Amino acid sequence: MDTFTAIETRRSVKYFDPQHRMTEAEIQHLIALAMLSPTAFNLQHWRFVTVHDPALRQQIRTAAHDQEQVTDASLLLVLCADLKAWRRYPERCWSNAPQQVRDYMLPTIDQFYRYHEQAQHDECLRSCGIAAQTVMLTARAMGYDSCPMVGFDFDAVAKLINLPDDHLISMFIVIGRALKAAQPRPGQLAMDEVLLVDGFPVAP
Repeated sequence: MDTFTAIETRRSVKYFDPQHRMTEAEIQHLIALAMLSPTAFNLQHWRFVTVHDPALRQQIRTAAHDQEQVTDASLLLVLCADLKAWRRYPERCWSNAPQQVRDYMLPTIDQFYRYHEQAQHDECLRSCGIAAQTVMLTARAMGYDSCPMVGFDFDAVAKLINLPDDHLISMFIVIGRALKAAQPRPGQLAMDEVLLVDGFPVAP
């Protein structure tokens, strides 16, 4: 499936075939492509928690207001991020760069994030958002459907997956074989409302 078709046909699906599970090879391929998503300073903040254990899936479903796609989808992905990636991984993230580039980038990363917790938080969410779209478009290109989810108790899920204190959960993504197609798109804003040239109009 080409990229244009994947974008045009990606929809948020709620009902999945509970008998179907993705193969480990498919999951590895999906995550390998998601890991090509861009991140600021190449810090690769994202952490992809795939939930396979049926009992854990059921507990997470309870924390997600009993939404059936949590257990019925072929794959439940909890998309998380490391708030301290800027401190832990810059040497490894830039290990293949020339020494001159490393000498510039490493102190720049430290200066950008060290005393700016809001920047650390915001960058994690941005990185996860980009990765999430990569995951969903890749899934569509593989012939699967998906749905991003934020309707769950974040604190409860954090405990269930043993989330470290210096990480956050961005969203769930459920992926699988759709039992029902998505409803027709409910409404689309006009392009001239969302595409602005040279800025917003001056208020009268």
